[in-house]
Amino acid sequence: MRRLCAGLCALLLTIACSEPPQKEIDVAQGAIDAARSAGADEYATAEFNAAVDALKAAHDAVAQRDYRLALSHAIDANERAKAAARQAADGKALARSQAEGAVAATATALQQLRAALKAAETARVPASEVAEARATGTRIERDLQKARALLKSERYLDAGEVVARSTADINEEIRVLNELAATKPARRRR
Repeated sequence: MRRLCAGLCALLLTIACSEPPQKEIDVAQGAIDAARSAGADEYATAEFNAAVDALKAAHDAVAQRDYRLALSHAIDANERAKAAARQAADGKALARSQAEGAVAATATALQQLRAALKAAETARVPASEVAEARATGTRIERDLQKARALLKSERYLDAGEVVARSTADINEEIRVLNELAATKPARRRR
């Protein structure tokens, strides 16, 4: 009886693997498409790429008529794509938080730059010496507008990149302005 059961199982496995696992490949492709729509290609890149590679391996195995291996790769692709979609949600939330924080920090630093420019004017620092700081402020204002637009369109990684160096640039300009203001004593009015 055991031999008969083992024989039937082997026969079923052989029959099941005598045709390409097209259904499983299609399911895996659907899962990859869903993961891409969820942003996995940006926010869960490693797992998403592993799913795509597993699906490619499934297609390669079908081409070599190794349907068992193709089935295994298709199942793996499906599981990895689903995991990538879950990771994408977490990655997207983290990227949003980081981008919003970077934009807020840049906006605060820009206000500090404006205050430093005002202090330099009060100290009568020549306009030619603060021109670079003004230009930096103008550039940062444009970058902030662009980053805010990217946030609205949910392109969080791009928004973070736009303002990534802004705070450091502003802090350097503030340092220079403070030095200039300290070396130019304000004139007293009579």
